[in-house]
Amino acid sequence: MRLLRSLAYAIYLYAMLALIGLAFLPAVLITGRRAAAKASHLWADVGVWGARRICGMRHQVRGMENVPKSGPILIACKHQAMWETLFFMTIFKEPAIVLKKELLSMPIYGWYARTMEMISVDREDGPSAIKDLARQAQAALDKRRPIIIFPEGTRRAPGALPDYKPGIALLYRQLGVPCVPAALNSGLCWPAHGFLKSPGLITVEFLPPVAPGLDRKSFMNELVTRIEAATQRLEDEARSGTKVPQNRLNAVNA
Repeated sequence: MRLLRSLAYAIYLYAMLALIGLAFLPAVLITGRRAAAKASHLWADVGVWGARRICGMRHQVRGMENVPKSGPILIACKHQAMWETLFFMTIFKEPAIVLKKELLSMPIYGWYARTMEMISVDREDGPSAIKDLARQAQAALDKRRPIIIFPEGTRRAPGALPDYKPGIALLYRQLGVPCVPAALNSGLCWPAHGFLKSPGLITVEFLPPVAPGLDRKSFMNELVTRIEAATQRLEDEARSGTKVPQNRLNAVNA
């Protein structure tokens, strides 16, 4: 059953990408990022909806009070599955998500990511990649767009040793804005590098912001400690089936 559900969802997700991408293409050619954003948000919505309806992946969100309602925002999130790249598009308007440059070469997805001015990083460029990351992030911040970065640079399976890259520290220091850490346990339902998906409740938790002004070492220690501790707690909750008091939740996906 898991295999059939996973296969059905994969077909559904990429069929919807093709359908929505091609349907919005004329509008994108005329209006650019605005139409691309509408298409991308729609695909993310149907992607998260399909994950729930087809694979049984419900989700809940905690800590939205820690996300600034206005002003510049930098979110550093644990990355365990493709699921969260869809999720962030459902709750933030036109986020600038940091992604691998090679994704821009993908048909349809890459076209829209490029048009939406996502922040692309070529990790083989060394120091110049870091400078380009800062330049693109500042441009997004100037447009009042929320910046989403996965500080480990790639998906990590639950329980894997943390491997945080220097890009997040650079953005924190150069942008001079609060950094909101975020933890999740999506990898228990949607494997980092596997195909079979499992039903369950995915929890995303936004943690209190790290105020600007810390030195690099202090910031990285604070960030890694907060995210890893919260991630472990969320994974333990999911495995044990521990119920969370309703007053601690900001939103629950039915």
